[in-house]
Amino acid sequence: MKYLFIIILTLCITTSCDHKNKKSNPLEFLFLNSIPKDSPIAFMPELMAKNDLLIHRGVFSNDYSSYYYTVSDKSFKKFDVKVTTYINGTWSTPEDAFFNSKFSDHGMSFSPDGNTLYFSSTRPLPSDTIADTWHLWKSEKVKGQWDIPEYVDIPNLRDKLVSHPSISKDGTLYFHTSNKDYSNMSIYYAQEKNGQFQNANKVSLTPKNTNGYCTPYISPNNDYLIYAVIGHPLQLHISYKNEVNEWSFAKELPQRINKKGQGNPYITADGKFLFYARENDNQSKGWNIYWTTTESFINKSTTP
Repeated sequence: MKYLFIIILTLCITTSCDHKNKKSNPLEFLFLNSIPKDSPIAFMPELMAKNDLLIHRGVFSNDYSSYYYTVSDKSFKKFDVKVTTYINGTWSTPEDAFFNSKFSDHGMSFSPDGNTLYFSSTRPLPSDTIADTWHLWKSEKVKGQWDIPEYVDIPNLRDKLVSHPSISKDGTLYFHTSNKDYSNMSIYYAQEKNGQFQNANKVSLTPKNTNGYCTPYISPNNDYLIYAVIGHPLQLHISYKNEVNEWSFAKELPQRINKKGQGNPYITADGKFLFYARENDNQSKGWNIYWTTTESFINKSTTP
């Protein structure tokens, strides 16, 4: 009887551990039959925009219960953010995200703790001293509910286009900025002090690219940066912080990822999967979100 009890106890512990592992890897649990093994695959192709719209970016809430993605027309005049939610074993019909507006909204990302959503928008600002273009906004989760979005002021970039924010655990905010006509686009970062972001600084990246850089993703620990190098086509690169807190010489992501012009990189909260936007494999003119594992291109020493 004693030995039978020990066996039962061991089985219970093992089952409990397996259950915990499933919960700790929700994407592997939710998409068991479509996890990409080697080559990137289209994510939720059934969400592919209709009526000649393009899909640009897709991110999960940190608990993986909701998936947000951006669509636009082919002329890039209007961007909207849609959301689908996992309810009772199925994904809901997409609808406008809570922060979507009659203006353009895009480039969303969650803070590492999941309690702040940053995004870029063309919605107007009350001050005439701020340029009429893309700027950064954020919404805070208060008592389980998302608050009204508020403008994120970067003092020395008020006359510039500022877009695609991504923030690390230490509160360093990365984004790309350019002139209003999209020229001189590069990646900047700003640090928060007493509740306000300070003047932004340009990220020094090598090798140098005269066409610029865009759509950055910063790791939670602020130790690696993935971004698109502007060219024909766009190419995704990764750079690491070195011993003297400088960005290392960047490496291109594997060829299986850099195929047709890629942008809007995003790594899931568990660090296991890369999501990004590119042209579809079927030679159509549509874009979609693709995903793949990060094992082959992110140093194993880095953790979410």
